[in-house]
Amino acid sequence: MLKLIARSVNQFVNSQTIGGVLLAVAAVLALILSNSPLQPLYETLLNTPGEVRIGGDWLVLSKPTLVWVNDLWMAVFFFLVGLEIKRELLEGELASRAQALLPAGAALGGMVVPALIYAAINAGDPVALRGWGIPMATDIAFALGILVLLGSRVPTSLKIFLTAVAIIDDLGAILVIAFFYTADLSLAMLLAAGGGALVLLVLNRSRVTSVGPYVIVGLIIWVCVLKSGIHATLAGVITALAVPLSDGKGGSPLGRAEHALHPWVAYGILPVFAFANAGVSLSGITLSTLTQTVPLGIAAGLVVGKTVGVFGVSWLLIRFGGAQLPYQSTWLQFLGVCVLCGVGFTMSLFIGSLAFAGADAALGVQVKIGVLLGSLISAVLAVLLLLSQSRKAQSA
Repeated sequence: MLKLIARSVNQFVNSQTIGGVLLAVAAVLALILSNSPLQPLYETLLNTPGEVRIGGDWLVLSKPTLVWVNDLWMAVFFFLVGLEIKRELLEGELASRAQALLPAGAALGGMVVPALIYAAINAGDPVALRGWGIPMATDIAFALGILVLLGSRVPTSLKIFLTAVAIIDDLGAILVIAFFYTADLSLAMLLAAGGGALVLLVLNRSRVTSVGPYVIVGLIIWVCVLKSGIHATLAGVITALAVPLSDGKGGSPLGRAEHALHPWVAYGILPVFAFANAGVSLSGITLSTLTQTVPLGIAAGLVVGKTVGVFGVSWLLIRFGGAQLPYQSTWLQFLGVCVLCGVGFTMSLFIGSLAFAGADAALGVQVKIGVLLGSLISAVLAVLLLLSQSRKAQSA
């Protein structure tokens, strides 16, 4: 069974590796452009308006490029996340209590402790406190990409563990966005979105195995959710959960959709998101900038909070809860992977854009600085720990 799971995870991890590299390249390119004479061009590109008009004035969606990326393109990303969550719950690492115990507990600790650290650092500022959800997330593409680059130095069981933790993290982030980062709600649009969800349920119960009808209904739900005040990306998750796992003939509509979407998301959507959201001017940034409560809270949450939360709860579960250390791994390797959970790039930036939407632009810059700094420190520390374990093994 472990070998079967390992093969599936290896395929998933390998598909994330190039995506992780592209993410890094896109983020670096955005930073370079934001700190070069081309900065006005970069800003113009992000603010270029795009409009969709259906039936004259019946439906008009007019948004700048940045909002289209964050609202529509990321809905596709969340659709893929929803497919992954459903597969893991039904037949993957989260399918049984015994399998889910360690990663579920670790992910919960890795969400709660960073949020508490951020809240403690920003306790005196009610506006800054809105960003408590930013350091909760783990970027699966970056984190798994780093593990793959380390090759055989990291046991496959730890890659499985990290994958499960990151997926549960994404589920937690989805719930946080749904309940805490919403604007004024439109009851009519929510009811319309609910009607769309019922149509998805009917399609599922009617054993419709073609993904096309789900996507069409999902687009309608996306428009309704966009107009409702809840963030539109949640429509992607709702749609994904309705896609059938099996067609009853040995095939998997969910698996086919997941396989088809992976390259588009890993090689297109996420790098574009990184390019659009990672650009920050470093002009005038000093040590005092880095120690402002928002970037400090984010960086401390990612580096310290993730490590303490993921490793601490895992230790308790292994020591007292009947869970086991991942197969063929050492405590030092396990600690390294727990530190790596502090790489929170994509989802952290996304939650930050929701937390401070409409607030002072300086807060947006502080979010990017905190996320980039915290993710970089977590990645470097994790690699050093994992390489240190490798050197110990070689000298033994």
